[in-house]
Amino acid sequence: MHLSLTICHLERMKTHATTDAAFLLDTPLPRSYTPPHHERCPGESMLKYSLTVFLIVVSATISFAQDPGKIHQPKLTPQQSGTTQLLISVSPVNSRVVWAAGTGGTYVVTTDGGETWKAAVVPGAETLQFRDVFGVSDKIAYLMSIGGNTTDFRIYKTVDGGATWNIEFTNQTVNAFYDCFAFWTPNRGITHSDSVNGVFPDIRTTDGITWQSIAANMPPALTGEASFAASGTCIATQDRTNAWIATGGATTARILATRDGGDSWNAYDTPLVSSPSAGAISVAFRDPRNGIVGGGDLASNNAADTATSNDGGQTWTLTNKPPVQGAIFCLAYVRGIRHGLDEEVGQEHDHAVVITTETAPDFTSGEAAWTPDEGRTWIVLPEVSGFWAVAFANPHAGWFVGNNGQILKISF
Repeated sequence: MHLSLTICHLERMKTHATTDAAFLLDTPLPRSYTPPHHERCPGESMLKYSLTVFLIVVSATISFAQDPGKIHQPKLTPQQSGTTQLLISVSPVNSRVVWAAGTGGTYVVTTDGGETWKAAVVPGAETLQFRDVFGVSDKIAYLMSIGGNTTDFRIYKTVDGGATWNIEFTNQTVNAFYDCFAFWTPNRGITHSDSVNGVFPDIRTTDGITWQSIAANMPPALTGEASFAASGTCIATQDRTNAWIATGGATTARILATRDGGDSWNAYDTPLVSSPSAGAISVAFRDPRNGIVGGGDLASNNAADTATSNDGGQTWTLTNKPPVQGAIFCLAYVRGIRHGLDEEVGQEHDHAVVITTETAPDFTSGEAAWTPDEGRTWIVLPEVSGFWAVAFANPHAGWFVGNNGQILKISF
């Protein structure tokens, strides 16, 4: 499922219901006391006491969630992308090399941590939107495009830093809509599409060059089930064979999960709101068992929600409600990329997650927030607005990208 091919409107909506959740933080109860004697209805004292405690808890919760002075905020540094096109997806390779891409066939890349960015347009893709990007190095990157025609859904690859681009895949399936892709290694990845006639026409590469259908491996789709091409994060990969796909558009928002690189899949329900315009939009896992999913309703600005799993995506529990308006377009673990011995160090931010939202009807003025503990507490990022995606190389090097070519470096 996607937001409009003209910038920032919902182009296609799909089917059915809603759910929502409230939030409370743990707050010490006030000391008990004996009220003055007067006439009262049975149960009145307990009712008043309960209401008082409820108001104290809610007041404390809202104050904590929205007061950045109570906790150390990350450093935010605006950077110049060199374009005014909407940037939709971002992929840090490390703390110096980062790729991002968006509308007008545009991509941007930096090799110095964002001090300077190079912006360019892929020849032949001027009318397309790049809804996902995956950077391998300063020379190698993949792009995934969408458009108004069946064959506008393509996968491009460069091996020379963007000097030339090769089209590796061109869609031929009518009504397919490829929303996002993700990679286990530089040569092994998967690309996910909305369902077509009850089937997800997903594709996979094992050599970084050719892509084959794995539609027969996928679980049956619910009526209207789709994903959202909001930030390129409707798929998360982890280790060498694990992957999770976030869906919506139907009566239930689900997670599709594989443990064997896409050979077989299971589907699990989530408690996120789901309807023709709502569902799970962005998913991330920090290890094989622990992950977080976020979403909302593209037609409403009060349905943003997140849920966590500690069993590999089989079951999900709503977190405390994020203090943001709009739908969560993207979420990312602050821990970022882990390689080799890095897995054993720098654990301070392992459970920290950053989210960014966009608001209907224009999707140009959303909000951002972060949680140090996977959704138990939330901290607003003041004046961070209009970003579609966020991703980290490590806690000191993350990037927001969004409307008008905005890029904002975030460092914890």
